[in-house]
Amino acid sequence: MIDLRRLPDLWRRLDVTVRDLPFALSLIVASLLPALHDNGTQLGDLPGRPFDATAVAVIALECLPLAVRRRWPAVCLVLVSLGFALDQLRAYHLVAGVALPVALVSAGAYLERHRRVTAILLSAAYLSLVFALDRLGSTEGPEGYVTFYLALVLAWGIGAWLRSTWAAEAERRRHVAETTRMAERTRIARELHDVVTHHVTAMVVQAEAARYLTAAPDRLDATLSAVTDTGRRAIADLRHLLDLLNPDHGEAVRRIPSIGELHTLVEQTRLAGQPVEFTEEGRPARSAGSAEFVAYRVVQESLTNALKYAHGSRTVVDVRFGEKEITVQVGTDGSGSRTGSPGGSGRGLAGLRERVDALGGEFGAERRADGGFVVRARIPVGSPS
Repeated sequence: MIDLRRLPDLWRRLDVTVRDLPFALSLIVASLLPALHDNGTQLGDLPGRPFDATAVAVIALECLPLAVRRRWPAVCLVLVSLGFALDQLRAYHLVAGVALPVALVSAGAYLERHRRVTAILLSAAYLSLVFALDRLGSTEGPEGYVTFYLALVLAWGIGAWLRSTWAAEAERRRHVAETTRMAERTRIARELHDVVTHHVTAMVVQAEAARYLTAAPDRLDATLSAVTDTGRRAIADLRHLLDLLNPDHGEAVRRIPSIGELHTLVEQTRLAGQPVEFTEEGRPARSAGSAEFVAYRVVQESLTNALKYAHGSRTVVDVRFGEKEITVQVGTDGSGSRTGSPGGSGRGLAGLRERVDALGGEFGAERRADGGFVVRARIPVGSPS
């Protein structure tokens, strides 16, 4: 049994010629109906001719090409125009004459090449038809011919308008797709930076410090254990992120760090050899939403930069929760040591600024006179997660 709900999809899968054929056949049937004989377009006002076998051939010539009006619009237009000219010259005045404006609309919409040349040739052909009708004794006045010509131009113009509208819509969709793709690439790069950079920086700093602890086995073992733990956390976070990016893991739940994990983050940074003083005031509001996530990223990126550019310097983290905003300030007292620390790309602070700006907040990062740096962020709460 055929599922009726699938019929539209099955119809769209058919070749365009097959889909256009029913209209051509229905127009043929309408033209063959006796009640509609001599009820078509009458250009030239010639006396009507009785319906005969030639009229059937003219009907076929006018209507059947409509089946290829989208696949081969130029071929369709030429054949239909020829059939229409024969229809008027023999004064059948068939309903099939409707095929001409349809073919013109289709050509205006689907013809890809030589559009201007086609329009000029059709205009010349129309003048030839007018001349031939006049030689046969046409009583049509100039205004009648001009009006009919303008109607044909209108049909072509409608097709051209449809073409430009479809092109504009296609361009809009392409732009939306490109913008979405770029936004997704930016999001992925930002997530990779946030998830991996902090852990990797800590591992590099810890591994560099281990080189100087060979004479202290206990401290060396603790440092290497910290490197191992940091590596495991990095692998776990990276796997989770890759699961989110993999379309086969549709049920993966995005793990979003929260303010509650700041204590763990600070402790990890301390294990990497960075003296961190952490103060927290207030409690996160239930409506914090994305603000809580962004605040975490601000602290994380700031501590990562402290490890990179001010290793060993006193670092102060101050987080304050209010009803309407979360304020974060992270600063170091001096430049510290950069021995063994990986260089930065500048993507981290730029990403933080974008995150904070997206929530309508304020973000700033500047160097201090003593060589240290300070990062400040004011993040409004209540934004959707």
